[in-house]
Amino acid sequence: MEETMESRHRARLAIHELVNMLSVPMSLNAIVRLNVPDAIWQGGANTALTASQILTKVLPSGGGDAENLQRILRMLTSYGVFAEVLDDTDPAERKYSLTEIGKTLVTDADGLSCASYVLQHYQDELIKAWPLVHEAVVDPKSEPFVKVNGEPPYTYYGKRPEMIGLMQKAMSGVSVPFMKAMLEAYSGFDGIQRLVDVGGSTGHCLRMILQKNPNIREGINFDLPEVVAKAPNFPGVTHVGGDMFKSIPEADAFFMKWILITWTDDECKLILENCWKALPAGGKLIACEPVLPKESDDSHRTRALLEEDIFIMTIYRAKGKHRTEEEFKQLGLSAGFTHFRAFVLHVDEFFTVLEFQK
Repeated sequence: MEETMESRHRARLAIHELVNMLSVPMSLNAIVRLNVPDAIWQGGANTALTASQILTKVLPSGGGDAENLQRILRMLTSYGVFAEVLDDTDPAERKYSLTEIGKTLVTDADGLSCASYVLQHYQDELIKAWPLVHEAVVDPKSEPFVKVNGEPPYTYYGKRPEMIGLMQKAMSGVSVPFMKAMLEAYSGFDGIQRLVDVGGSTGHCLRMILQKNPNIREGINFDLPEVVAKAPNFPGVTHVGGDMFKSIPEADAFFMKWILITWTDDECKLILENCWKALPAGGKLIACEPVLPKESDDSHRTRALLEEDIFIMTIYRAKGKHRTEEEFKQLGLSAGFTHFRAFVLHVDEFFTVLEFQK
């Protein structure tokens, strides 16, 4: 009886946490907007500061409410974003520094961080879609984002330069750390002379691949015309606009990252078929994608993958999705690829490297 009552108490506590979990991303969005991580970091000092001290750095002209800022900092401390130091002589005073999680939000020498990824997720147009998640079950032909904004996200972004710019910066902020780690552990670019990055956005990833692999003589950054139009110039990188559903420039190999998740199985098959057509015999597609585990569990990795799966369903494609390794393998085989390999590089908990060979 006691065990049953205790489990019920835990269940009620858990549902309170789940119901109020919206506080977590919204508070994360708040501290990014206030530039709190950079204010604490101060070029690497990462000195523990009180909310009042942080406030003077983020609002130098004065004003603001230190108590409310501290409430946000305390809550995010419970999720490992900040480390909290209590003053034994003054119980009301709390100081905060950045943990490893918090450091991902600090702007680096290239002007990048995961902060833009946070801001990109919580734009008003995206937030308005979330109350309609159930509509993805009732009517999967139209995404919740489309229902509230009237058109698909990429079309919507394309008409708003500020949203395209934020998306590109967000993707670079997440991609660059992964690419650095991947290129240290993966040797699959050896022997390639012409490489096309399919859906390469700004071309940052392709630039990094070329710097690490001088054997690649030509790099093509292939994306929508309105995307590559804003891409910066990099040595060895040619930006080409087009539509991967129609055709893809020929190459020894293709690279793509975080592309297949936003498309249906049929659309993914078409993308893979177009890659297959443009490859020589023995050529390969190297895809870095989130790969779901076979079984569900409560690990941080599984939760992160499944949570983003719902984000994809709500914003980008109701039938776009994260897939298991076996599902990726079957897609490749259906598109004509004869060999498939998956590499867990142990340098990143989110992405898996997939090789499809012709």
